[in-house]
Amino acid sequence: MNVVSIMAHQDDEMRCLGTMLKCRARGDRLAFITLTDGSLGFVQEPTISRAKATEIRQREMDALASEMDATYLNLRELDEFLYDSPELRRRLIEAIRATRADVVFTHYHEDYNQDHVTTSLLVRHCLMQAALPVIPTASKPLPRVPAAFLVPPHGAFEFAPSHFVDITEYEAHKVRLLQRHQSQEEAMQQAVNAGFEQLCHRPDAYWGEQAGCAFAECFVPLRSRGTIKPYSVLP
Repeated sequence: MNVVSIMAHQDDEMRCLGTMLKCRARGDRLAFITLTDGSLGFVQEPTISRAKATEIRQREMDALASEMDATYLNLRELDEFLYDSPELRRRLIEAIRATRADVVFTHYHEDYNQDHVTTSLLVRHCLMQAALPVIPTASKPLPRVPAAFLVPPHGAFEFAPSHFVDITEYEAHKVRLLQRHQSQEEAMQQAVNAGFEQLCHRPDAYWGEQAGCAFAECFVPLRSRGTIKPYSVLP
């Protein structure tokens, strides 16, 4: 299967990366799509130019994707100013079709960051259209709507997961991969006094306790036409 993370920013794959590593181990092909350029993620250097910030975030995500033998597509919308538009919908539909997505992970529809919320809504719409022939793109329509799952939000939001994946074997590798985002390791240490190791271990251990293992990731299905399958797709 083709397993795709569609997120607002580089490093937002944090809540599904262990599951994607497990998918790769069973033979799935992986892809990452980000909608923004990540250029405003530098709280440690707020005067950095957009061009330099974008180049850093691109290089970091390229390194992570390369280590996972994954495809990476960046739509490069302006970070923190992500808006729905006809042109962006077309580009996202094309990206989804280009990856030949069978399984998609994306943001929950409630989150502290509006870019995350906008991404979730765009994915809901564009997954359906990616499997229909009415919007032409360079890539042909998908044969079916992908299965889709929403990752836990950051912040004080209600989230009742229905699907759990034991990632105990992959937790350490997940953290090492996320540390490829060195600029964000520095940013989060300054902004929230925690780096990727803490930001992964705390929730992954909590969800692991619920699932009866050391570390787990959890999801809710995207409830839309065609996105819920009558068969298992998670590892």
